[in-house]
Amino acid sequence: MRKIGLFFVFLSVFTSVGYTQNSKITIKAILLPDVDQMAIQQKINYVNKSGTTLQNIVLHNWPNSFKNKKTLLAKRMLENFKKSLYFSDSIERGNSDIRRVSVNFSPVKYQKYKGFEDILEVLLKQPLLPLDSLTITINYKIKFPSNKFTGYGKNSLNDYILRYWYLVPAVCEKGDWKAYSNLDIDHMYMNVIDYDLNVHVPITYHINTDLYSSKSYSKNFAIYHLTGKNRVDIQLNITREKSYPSYKTDHIVVVSNIDDKTLPHILKKTVINREIKFIEKYLGKFPHNKLLIDKETAYKNRAYALDIPKFLSGFSDVFQWDIEFFKALSKKMVEEMVIVNKNEDYWLPEGIQVYLLMKYCEEFYPETKILGNLSNIWGLKTFNITQLKFNDKYPFIYQFSARENLDQSLMTRVDSLSNFNRKIISSYKAGLGLRYLENFLEDTTFQKSLKQYIKEYKFKTNSTHLFQEIITSNTTKNISWFFGDYLNTIKKIDYTIKKVKVKGDSVYITIKNTRNITAPVALYGIKDKKIIWKQWITDVDSTKTVKVAKGNFDKISINYEKLYPELNQRNNWKNVKSKLFERPLQLKFIKDIDDPYYTQIFFKPRIGYNYYDGMVLGIQFHNKTFLAKYFEYNIIPTYSFKSNNISGGFSFNYNHYPEDRNIYKLSFGINGSSFNYDRDYTYTTFKPSATIYFNRKSLRTAGRNFLKIKYHNINKKIPLGVEPSNEDKYNLVKITYNYSKPELLNDFRFSTSAELGSLFHKISTDFRYRKLTKSNRQLDFRWYTGVFLENSTDDDADYFSFGLSKPQDYLFEHNMYGRQEDAGFLYQQYIIAEGGFKSFFKDSNQKYANQWMSTINTSFSIWNWAEIYNDIGALKSKNKSIFFAYESGIRLCFMHEIFELYLPVYSNNGWEMNQNYSEKIRFTFILEPLKIFNSMRRGFL
Repeated sequence: MRKIGLFFVFLSVFTSVGYTQNSKITIKAILLPDVDQMAIQQKINYVNKSGTTLQNIVLHNWPNSFKNKKTLLAKRMLENFKKSLYFSDSIERGNSDIRRVSVNFSPVKYQKYKGFEDILEVLLKQPLLPLDSLTITINYKIKFPSNKFTGYGKNSLNDYILRYWYLVPAVCEKGDWKAYSNLDIDHMYMNVIDYDLNVHVPITYHINTDLYSSKSYSKNFAIYHLTGKNRVDIQLNITREKSYPSYKTDHIVVVSNIDDKTLPHILKKTVINREIKFIEKYLGKFPHNKLLIDKETAYKNRAYALDIPKFLSGFSDVFQWDIEFFKALSKKMVEEMVIVNKNEDYWLPEGIQVYLLMKYCEEFYPETKILGNLSNIWGLKTFNITQLKFNDKYPFIYQFSARENLDQSLMTRVDSLSNFNRKIISSYKAGLGLRYLENFLEDTTFQKSLKQYIKEYKFKTNSTHLFQEIITSNTTKNISWFFGDYLNTIKKIDYTIKKVKVKGDSVYITIKNTRNITAPVALYGIKDKKIIWKQWITDVDSTKTVKVAKGNFDKISINYEKLYPELNQRNNWKNVKSKLFERPLQLKFIKDIDDPYYTQIFFKPRIGYNYYDGMVLGIQFHNKTFLAKYFEYNIIPTYSFKSNNISGGFSFNYNHYPEDRNIYKLSFGINGSSFNYDRDYTYTTFKPSATIYFNRKSLRTAGRNFLKIKYHNINKKIPLGVEPSNEDKYNLVKITYNYSKPELLNDFRFSTSAELGSLFHKISTDFRYRKLTKSNRQLDFRWYTGVFLENSTDDDADYFSFGLSKPQDYLFEHNMYGRQEDAGFLYQQYIIAEGGFKSFFKDSNQKYANQWMSTINTSFSIWNWAEIYNDIGALKSKNKSIFFAYESGIRLCFMHEIFELYLPVYSNNGWEMNQNYSEKIRFTFILEPLKIFNSMRRGFL
């Protein structure tokens, strides 16, 4: 009897623990659309699975992250150059209004956790022991934000797209609460939870969700009863239109508003069924029978190669819809089956998603190219980049980032990743890494391990370490390189074939490791672009010679299938029998990607203009591809039609990107040019330079920081018979330090330089500060000061002087359309340099300073792109009194420092708005695509 009693005690304990395996959330809620609110009564049956005794419970309270402009979300959006939340009206913001918190039906104290607005700490009166449970009851209201901030909230159709809309317990690991603020990265770390929801909505609304749903009615409300077990996130889309279409596949109902009216419902159902079967082939059976896939999920996880207007797309409607839907579907399925802390193990679920997408395209769209059918259009098909397969984009885009050390290690915390890495590069490198691992392990080891990992840790929080343990246990091959350097560093893989030698019936291949990471090498024998043989070579830490049997192949190649991300694929092959021209010369129009089998020279037309040369036409020959190169050259011969001169320029640059240093880049270069500086008179420049670019504090920090030393040799043509002066032929050294931090609210730039010539030494400082005020007004402040330390030029000579309204530009650094003009339209061009004044003054001592100058330029926005500017300054020349200058006017800033107009109003001249006023208006117009692009791209990189 005693044994039977003990058995029942054990059974009781076992049943209790099993029953309380998951925490449970019960919600009763009512939607109040008139005020964009939801009243919620929530109960959390919390089970302590942390392994330690708890004194508090921490809840994610993300609805409150939209509360004001001081939350971490608002600050993070500013870092991303998004000002919508910071400058929003209170009616657009969201919040949570907590009225009461009870534990086991007894009121308790609660507070912000560590001062974070969107994390709530519930203080317990009694400690909570391991595997024990308690009930937290919370009464609160949430105010929905506008969806323009993060995509979630109220949209323009008065629908409510809700994610992270309720209070959720954070994960506690060994007493450490893994609680994180909402940073708009679409991840909340949480345990699986069981749900039971009753949501009342006005009868005109519909709820779309992936929970099991039943509906009843009460007066003017529809009551949705929603249940689900072992779920990690609950998304509700409450819409005024009819419910989303559903697709009943073999065992999963998919609810989605991702629509394409050109495709019939039955076709989309068939495609979705194929997608689910494919994903389950790699991950195992999906544990739930319903999924919600909405437009917002698809948009936030879009395939960027497809992210172009449909009328420009070269892809079929079926392919485009299939890939977009697959990407969103695989994300949702992976998130439900791979429960990791993405703040610390971001690479794993992201890598699995990209790996699945690559495998899917490999099986169903093996011949699809990166531009789809556009790749076959005459004119486009001659470019190598258009002939890339769709899956080739992953190593290509990785190279784009890695060449300039813009990538980050895969184990970097997600909140420290740059936007470019978080959205694209890290996911691509992770997916490529998993494919790399799969091919290296060969047979089906990787796929079996992935399925085993999903099966063992389904519904459990886990980590990279547990994934590593499973794969290691299933292979005898050494994979420490992957879970070591590949994941934890930004070391770049780059192997090259140093030598190929034929001896008798054997071929000896010497492989060289050009970098500091040792990883497996895929070696191939190639004939007519077909693989004859392939083998994996390991342990190539410096050089290694491999012997293979002589056969029917004429090329030896490394990474021919682009199975892994490599820094440089141009050095990956050699002919078995050496040839006189290993890489024949190839001329290509505009710009392309490298063709490793040719030495490429690119060319494109160049068009320019200045008043003295007139229209300038020429051809630019260069070696620049879409990927950065260490050595780059530009040779630009041109013809000037007005002056009938041969003109042009050149540049040669060598760039070095050190890894793990305080220095981002070292650049050494030589450039020169020859154009007209006046009617019938040319100038030539020759300028060698060296520049050190320092690393930013992090890749999330905008701006740059560099030190440059440049030697200027200037030679100007003068009239015959005229003795050359110091203003016609001169040399000087210019040393410049530049620092910039262009944040959205506070744009800070600082530059100081020293010019050392035979006749003068001078220094100058240019400080600029641009601020967006709390009322969304823009304030620009600039302070410039220049001083001659020594000046042996003539007292009346102003050629090397500081300019108040216009710089002399004796170093030919500015793009001036009419540099010698002293009247007329071209004279009115405004260059933001030196004194920075807009009004013109008559006397020379009011225009130039050969001793010192100091000015302050300010402007303040009054409406949209209209601003008021005010400038003051003082300048001093030899044997002349100090001139104090002041002015004010209107600045029309259409594009900052690219396209602007200045309308003077009042200055030392008096009222400027009198006769000949059109001659006083100044303009800035810079037609340089790179500057325009950099101005517009902020927030993505």
